[in-house]
Amino acid sequence: MKQNKRYFIVFAVVVVLAFFLAQYRLPYYIYQPGSADDLNPVVQVQDGFNSDGEMHLVTVSGGPATPIRYVIAKILPYHEIYDIEDILPEGVSQNEYHHAQLQVMESSQEAAQVVAYQAAGKDITINYEGVYVMSVGQDMPAEGKLEIGDRIIEVNGKEIKKSEELIDLIAPLNVGDSVEVTFERKDKKMTETVSLQKHPEEERAIMGIGLVTDRSVKVDPPVNFKSGEIGGPSAGLMFSLEIYDQLTESDITKGYQVAGTGEISYEGKVGRIGGIDKKVVASDEEGIEIFFAPNEGGKEGSNYEVAKKTAEDIGTDMKIVPVDTFEEALQYLKDLDPKTEE
Repeated sequence: MKQNKRYFIVFAVVVVLAFFLAQYRLPYYIYQPGSADDLNPVVQVQDGFNSDGEMHLVTVSGGPATPIRYVIAKILPYHEIYDIEDILPEGVSQNEYHHAQLQVMESSQEAAQVVAYQAAGKDITINYEGVYVMSVGQDMPAEGKLEIGDRIIEVNGKEIKKSEELIDLIAPLNVGDSVEVTFERKDKKMTETVSLQKHPEEERAIMGIGLVTDRSVKVDPPVNFKSGEIGGPSAGLMFSLEIYDQLTESDITKGYQVAGTGEISYEGKVGRIGGIDKKVVASDEEGIEIFFAPNEGGKEGSNYEVAKKTAEDIGTDMKIVPVDTFEEALQYLKDLDPKTEE
């Protein structure tokens, strides 16, 4: 009887310990290589053309650290451990953060449609619904004058329909200059004078606000996205290439397995993303042959440089291609010779 009791206690301790190691959340967040998935099931243009090769969406896997995951991340390469507050701002839950990333993904898909349909010469209509304040920097000139959700109508008497128009208007101004901002807040029209302050990292003047353009996009033929729970903006470039490939009869994959990463702007510019080393590793494991990486104008420490160094370190034959725009990536594929079976 006593022996059975001891066995029960030992068993209970083991169960509790196993649960603790597998489920208890430490104040850390871990990023590691994710997957490189075929985009055909994710992006579907109505009556779109098929290709011999495939475009791939590459992801980074991330989540709160448990004791077991923490130890594994300490041992394995291309696993990074962050303090949880560096990933999730104070007061923001994991679910709220994930929801925000899904919203960014939707914006990325919209930008990809604009770029691809325009490049393919297909029907697209863009309606601009307004420019909204998305964030107000602490201790910035706009603090106390503008609020999140304000719809900016005019700056210095000039109508603003896109965030790019506001940025271009402020670009030639100097630190210490002021701008008159007219906006709507809860259906009330208001005007504030906001001075400009130096950007903390760049040589330009800013109000200290984040902006988002509310626009509706209609395309013909229609396209459907099934990205599920994948979030973030980094699939933009690959979305745009996949859409273009399905819209046009010419197979731009040429039979290759193509992947890459990079945020895409509505003008087709490819922007920097995080975790590119992990995406190179995930792509290599999936047998990717061509990988597009943001070049960032060739600056030191660019995504491309990190991707190329990672490819060298893991000894992959995958071709790392630097790109600054959608057009550069598209032209690279168009110039490829079709893949021949060995």
